[in-house]
Amino acid sequence: QAQLLQSDRMASIGQLAAGVAHEINNPIGYVHSNIGTLQEYMGALLAMIECHENALAAEDPGAHREAVRTKRERLDIEFIIGDLPKLLSESREGIERVTKIVQDLKEFSHVGRDEQMRAADLHKGLDSTLNIVWNELKYKVQLEKHYGELPLVECHASELNQVFMNLLINAGQAIAERGTIVLATGVDEGRVWVSIADSGCGIPEDAMQRIFDPFFTTKPIGSGTGLGLAIAYRIVAKHH
Repeated sequence: QAQLLQSDRMASIGQLAAGVAHEINNPIGYVHSNIGTLQEYMGALLAMIECHENALAAEDPGAHREAVRTKRERLDIEFIIGDLPKLLSESREGIERVTKIVQDLKEFSHVGRDEQMRAADLHKGLDSTLNIVWNELKYKVQLEKHYGELPLVECHASELNQVFMNLLINAGQAIAERGTIVLATGVDEGRVWVSIADSGCGIPEDAMQRIFDPFFTTKPIGSGTGLGLAIAYRIVAKHH
C-alpha cells in the first residue's frame, strides 16, 4: 500500500512536471534577463566611480565638475538609480517564487511512512498544492476560495495534500472549456471539513458506484491510472 501510495504520488508529479517546469522557467527567465541588465548598470556605475576618483585625485577637483556632470548624463545614472531597486526586488520575488514551488514539491513527494501524525495547517496544505497544480488550471479555471477559521489538525500533511491534488486535477479535467472550482473549508461539530467543487461535466450515474475502485477510470487510456480516488479514499479513511 505504501508503495502504491508513493508511486501514485510520483505519477501525479510526473504528470505535472511540464507545468511545474513552466512555472519555474517564467521567473528564472526574467531573473536571467535582469542579471544581464544589472551587469550593464554595474559597468556604468564603476565607470562613474572611476570618473569621480580621477576628479578627486586632480590638483583642482572643481575644474572637473563639468566633465563629471557630462559623464553622469551620458551614462544615464539617474535612470539607473531609479531602476536598480526595482530590478533587484523583481529578481528576489522571482527566486522566492521558484523556492516556494521547489519546497512545495519536496513536501509533496515526501514519503513519511513511519512518521507520527502532526498538527498541521490545512489551508497551507491546500495553497501549496494549488501552487503545484496551478499551471494545469490557470487557463480555464476561475478559482473561488471560501476558507473558514480552522484549528490545526493532527494528520500526515503530505498525504492530505495528495488527496487535495487528486481532487483538484480531477476537477480541472472535468472542465472542458472554462469553469469554476470552489474551495471551501470549515468546522462542523468538532470536525474540520474541506470541500472541492467544480462546474464541470460531473460523474456519470453508472460510474458512481465504482469511483473508489483501484484502476477504475472514466478517462481515455493513458491519461488516468484509476488510482487517484482509490488512494484518496484510503488516506481519508486512515485519518478517520
